[in-house]
Amino acid sequence: MPKGYIIAHITVNDPDAYREYVERDTPILESHGGRFIVRGGEAEVVEVRSESRHVVIEFPSYEAARTAYNDPAYQEVAEIRRRTATSTIILAEGA
Repeated sequence: MPKGYIIAHITVNDPDAYREYVERDTPILESHGGRFIVRGGEAEVVEVRSESRHVVIEFPSYEAARTAYNDPAYQEVAEIRRRTATSTIILAEGA
């Protein structure tokens, strides 16, 4: 079965407030089988424009990724990200 991923491209506008999002989203996403593959760190955009922070979370399946994203507890925490950052969030199926 193909794995599922949440891929996020984020520019944090309020680092102090965003820290709460990171602390609270981690246990929720991990409870759905999520494993952070990429979370911040150095990055270089080599084509087109992108946000400054990149996150890739691997899940056992696409459905698990979708379930994690739609979890009401995660959506509540995601409001912090929406207030403190500019982001693009993608659900993807992969190998």
